[in-house]
Amino acid sequence: MQLYEFLTHHQVEQIHEASLNMLEQVGIEFRYPPALEVLSKGGARVEGERVYLSPQLVESQIKKAPAQFTIYARNPDNDVVIGGDNIAFVPGYGAPFVTDMEKGRREGTLLDFQNFVKLTGASQFQDICSGMVIEPTDVPAERRHAEMIYTALKYSDKPIMGSAMGDKCARDSVRMASILFGNERELAQKPRMISILGSLTPLSYDDRMLGAIMEYARAGQPQLISTLAIAGATSPATMAGTLALQNAEILAGIVLTQLVREGTPVVFSGSSSNAEMRSGALSIGSPEMAINTAATAQMARYYNLPSRGGGAVSDAKAPDAQAAYESMMSLLMAQVSGINFVLHTAGIFESYNCMSYEKFIIDDEICGMVKKIKKGYEVNEDTLGLAVIKETGPGGHFLDKDHTLKHFRSEFYLPSLSDRDSFDDWQAKGSPLCMQSANQMFKEILAAYEAPELPEGADRELRKFIETL
Repeated sequence: MQLYEFLTHHQVEQIHEASLNMLEQVGIEFRYPPALEVLSKGGARVEGERVYLSPQLVESQIKKAPAQFTIYARNPDNDVVIGGDNIAFVPGYGAPFVTDMEKGRREGTLLDFQNFVKLTGASQFQDICSGMVIEPTDVPAERRHAEMIYTALKYSDKPIMGSAMGDKCARDSVRMASILFGNERELAQKPRMISILGSLTPLSYDDRMLGAIMEYARAGQPQLISTLAIAGATSPATMAGTLALQNAEILAGIVLTQLVREGTPVVFSGSSSNAEMRSGALSIGSPEMAINTAATAQMARYYNLPSRGGGAVSDAKAPDAQAAYESMMSLLMAQVSGINFVLHTAGIFESYNCMSYEKFIIDDEICGMVKKIKKGYEVNEDTLGLAVIKETGPGGHFLDKDHTLKHFRSEFYLPSLSDRDSFDDWQAKGSPLCMQSANQMFKEILAAYEAPELPEGADRELRKFIETL
């Protein structure tokens, strides 16, 4: 299908030139001495923590990152290709709270994290396990990251996300993956994880993010180099200015990855949006975020890099109609504009602060619809159906035709959650609302879920490692 493009080619060039101007004239702060050393050796001008990148340095380094790469799963059927015409869906990330219809809103636990890993594993539309789908506050902070990695590895055979909590947590993530998948050299040849590392807008990176960026780059593991600028708060109130600032920060992060290890796989990751000016808070369910998603996709294509943006995101405080229409707007925009990696595709709302079990199921249905739209359909002699149309003629029907039996399963999306019964049939079932059906469905999925077995001895070695932290 043809992609939706929000910007003209001239506007893309203008954004690019403005970003290069920022990096060369204003500079960007890197608050981590090892990063400053690498950048200085690579040709950047370093004054204290302020780094100035020439256009030549930026453009030469970003060309070294691959346009497409694969993240390898424990089950090869679940390998994920990032880039090209591919799109990967990943559930919510980073929420401190969780909710469901019975227990209400509460702090997340490791059991909640495990449950969302299982829901991800059972889904036919979620492609990668989120690295921190919720924050398990019942686990001590010093080993929280390791327990999440272990849970993702144990209860799913899909690719995972590594910890973004600094250099040590990144090293621990790589070490745990190497226990399961081989030594670190083999891990670099067949990456098993991806992590999200972000700037500190405007125009800076802190030591925690930089430490993790460098550790993952050394290990050859893919990473989302991400910026979340808030128009009107941490970036200009204009969306063009916000995009240019976002672009500059992402390019600077990518330059560092390539100077650490040439060819490090990266995703050009923009999740910027606007401030709700009545409160100053971030808004993620806004059309401005959807616009930025489309523009981010175009900028990534300009640099021949995979892109990240969008998600089933919402500012709603409950999985209600607002949550649904904002989530569909953002997720569909990611698909039609050509985004390759979509984080927050299931469960997240309340401006990234909460994960809902019911919304996970509702969003997963939306993901199925969006992937169906992306698939499109074939136009050929058979699918045009001229023969069966002639056979049926005026006033006939197609329900009993062989052509219908041949095609309907592949042509039509069959929903798991959406109710398409007649009113009388729906009423006879007790008139269930979507939230009630989603509540029942997530419980049934968790009750029936069977985790894929870890290789012999791997569970013991992983637990042994965690106990050393």
